[in-house]
Amino acid sequence: MAGGAHNPPKVMGVADLALFYIVTGVSLRWIATAAAMGPSSIVVWLGALLGFYFPLVMAVVELSSRYPQEGGLYVWTRQAFGPFAGFMAGWSYFTSNLPYFPSVFYFDAGNALYIGGDRLLHLHNSPLFFVGFSLIALAFITWLNIVGLKFGKWLHNMGAIGMWLPVLMVIGLAVVVGWRFGPVTSFPAASLVPTFDVQHMIFWAAIAFALSGAETASFMSGEIKDPRRTIPRALPIAGVVIVGCYILGTIAVLVLMPAGQVSSLQGLVQAGAAGAERLGVGWIVVPLALLITIGNLGAASGFLSACARIPFAVGIDRMLPPVFARVHPRWGTPYVALLLQGGLGAVFCILGQAGTGVKGAYDVLVSMGIIAAFLPFMGVFLSVIRLQREPAGPEVTRLPGGKVTSIAVASIGLATTLVALVLAAFPAPDEPDKLLAVIKIAGMTAVLLGAGALIYALGKRSARRAEGFPDAADAPIS
Repeated sequence: MAGGAHNPPKVMGVADLALFYIVTGVSLRWIATAAAMGPSSIVVWLGALLGFYFPLVMAVVELSSRYPQEGGLYVWTRQAFGPFAGFMAGWSYFTSNLPYFPSVFYFDAGNALYIGGDRLLHLHNSPLFFVGFSLIALAFITWLNIVGLKFGKWLHNMGAIGMWLPVLMVIGLAVVVGWRFGPVTSFPAASLVPTFDVQHMIFWAAIAFALSGAETASFMSGEIKDPRRTIPRALPIAGVVIVGCYILGTIAVLVLMPAGQVSSLQGLVQAGAAGAERLGVGWIVVPLALLITIGNLGAASGFLSACARIPFAVGIDRMLPPVFARVHPRWGTPYVALLLQGGLGAVFCILGQAGTGVKGAYDVLVSMGIIAAFLPFMGVFLSVIRLQREPAGPEVTRLPGGKVTSIAVASIGLATTLVALVLAAFPAPDEPDKLLAVIKIAGMTAVLLGAGALIYALGKRSARRAEGFPDAADAPIS
């Protein structure tokens, strides 16, 4: 490998990995998004849990035990369908996180305003503030990940605490407010039935996307202690916390606020503020906002760390220039890939804001991220089905029933992914310029995928030219 051998220290045990899954699997913004849709969102959460999250977890457990090397879904799809499919799966997942980062930072910025009390709330519609916050936060987490997971994992661990502790605080407020004053929202059986219209269908795609994250740690297996055993142990622990945060958090927000008043950017902290005001404990809003801010920084850092391993692994295979396979001489991290991830994320922070307001930029970025992420998820589920022809030794972990069960569960996940992929293409119902939103979503997604195909073609030609020339970058992924 260019830049030296990649032998990073194995620093992540079961506890670290479970916290990593929590920080990448829980995004507090989706609690607000779900609450804004009313009580029926609870049923949608359960449907996404059974139709997407559980199949994804089982796919990741089986595939990571088959192929425990760094690269995750890039490696799995390559093994199942060949180099081009593997590259495009990795590329699509990588690019999905380019709009993901700005959308997370926009949510984070909206909640960070509450740290300053009432003094900063006038900035809630300021594109300059949201873009500036996003760029500074992105630069910070990029630097932290270059220094290495030995240090970066602490932000991930703190971020995990910053994910579930705010939810516990809001749940606590909801319990007390509901007991003393009654819930703001009623929960009759009829309100739990999902509504079949365009607005709610788009929401369904977002909820399925919210439950992704089980695939993240597999990109950096080289830094996990005994990944074949650690990943299956950590995922169930994290899964309980993730599902609990989403469902109980959504109920808590609805107890404290009417669905029609919940903001997709600031809904959780708004609900906390509403409950705190009724109980006369307004001081709790500042620590709540601080924890939410830390939690989302940790989530963004976790995804940056995981996704940067994709161009790194592809660089080792020479499908990208070998420079991406370089590791830092001091910290042993794929610093070129990390800088690429951070730099492109910064570009999207700026592009997403073009021609629209803060919320419009947020919605477009979310839709782009969902579409680009679901394409490689299709590859994951198809890989499970295709690889059943390969022998499964005792090291392969899967559900009882073996091949038949694996195919059935993967098929359910694949069907859910296909539906969500279609629904995500619709612009938000409250988007004032729907045509511009569609052009941004479709156009920028097409450009990113087309760029991936071009890069693959160029990389393949470069790899052929390099054949016969010794280079450590030709070494297999380990």
